[in-house]
Amino acid sequence: MRDWFLLCSGIAAGGVRSLVGLFLIFRLLACKKPGRKELVILLAGVGTLFTAVFLMKLENFYRIAGEALLLAACAGRLGGADLRMSLFIGAFYEMGAAFWQFLLAAWAGVLLHSPAFLDCETGSGQLAVWLFQLLLLILAWYLWKRPELTGKEGFRLASLLALAGFLAVVTLSQQRALAISQDTLYMWTILSVVLMMSILVFNINRQYEAEKELAKLKSLQAELLEREYTTLNNAYTMNARLFHDFHNHMGVLRLLLSHKKMEEAMGYLEELEGPVKEMTDTLWTGDETIDYLINSKAVTARENGIRYEVQVEFPRHTNLQRADLCAILGNFLDNALEAAGKVPKKEQRFIGLTIRRIHQMLVIKVENSFWIPPVKEAGTLKTSKKEGLHGLGLKSAQTAAEKYEGMVQTSYTENVFRAVATLCFQSVSME
Repeated sequence: MRDWFLLCSGIAAGGVRSLVGLFLIFRLLACKKPGRKELVILLAGVGTLFTAVFLMKLENFYRIAGEALLLAACAGRLGGADLRMSLFIGAFYEMGAAFWQFLLAAWAGVLLHSPAFLDCETGSGQLAVWLFQLLLLILAWYLWKRPELTGKEGFRLASLLALAGFLAVVTLSQQRALAISQDTLYMWTILSVVLMMSILVFNINRQYEAEKELAKLKSLQAELLEREYTTLNNAYTMNARLFHDFHNHMGVLRLLLSHKKMEEAMGYLEELEGPVKEMTDTLWTGDETIDYLINSKAVTARENGIRYEVQVEFPRHTNLQRADLCAILGNFLDNALEAAGKVPKKEQRFIGLTIRRIHQMLVIKVENSFWIPPVKEAGTLKTSKKEGLHGLGLKSAQTAAEKYEGMVQTSYTENVFRAVATLCFQSVSME
């Protein structure tokens, strides 16, 4: 009966430990949320592994290594996470869990003067095991309730835990209330140092990946800016040609009207109406790039039967760079055009653009109808596009907003998607 109890308790504790580990990988790597399939495979694997280790009387090392491999397999092969990073996190998570479980049991034994806490086959040892599982669940709950936890805050929290563990094991070697072999203490002391180094290595790798992504985002911004400037230049060239030939057009119209050819004159005017109408529709914000960007998207919206409403209050002479404004506004409008264009009923297609100045803050808000609900993975919106640089748009906008102590927020209701960027700006003297 005692063996069966220990086996069931070990399987259950392994299940809790592995689920928390999979959740940590999901948070740290921002990969796809684990599904029912991954959870079932993980729990079945943990149960089989612990049973084998228990019945064969193997060292705890084999259980730790096996659980780390299971975590990496479920997160990497089944969850779509990076396999190498999943294995790295899984291995050091399992070592950290074993380290902290030892510390908890050891210090419980020191405080209560009982070595039984270090023996998992005793009632006191099982109490220490499940107290540690409870702490793991509290940690997972804390992280779950704080989805906005940044990488820096996570690094600081992990570093504090690792440092606390190092100090706890060093202090443990100085106590005399509980007899613990020096070899065991040396092993855990070295492991605590390795854990601190692993946290540092992971943070360095995370910064490297962030720099790579930032370089990719800058490339996207440059591509977007070049595209918009090229189109803007073409539009101005066309308008310049129109005004250059203005006296010729007036001569043709004067001739037609003098011969009372009213229908031919009206037809000639309609031919000229296109570029002239595009110019008269311009919303002058004071920045020709933003003016063109807003109106070129308006033309695209009309062509796709999308109602396009604009309210602009744009500050002049600020430190806001054109490239950053293009990255934000261009991506917002491109995403809105794509989503609204997929709505089956044309009368339900709409895009609303609002740009407002509130003291020293600029708010850019784009609302649009949609038909296909947005998909979120790890709290991040995923694009429906499959090729090229698509999917980096909102990240590019966020990167641009952060330059001005701003942020990008997205939300949606039943049929309206909303993207809002807030930017803090400073007035620039033109003297």
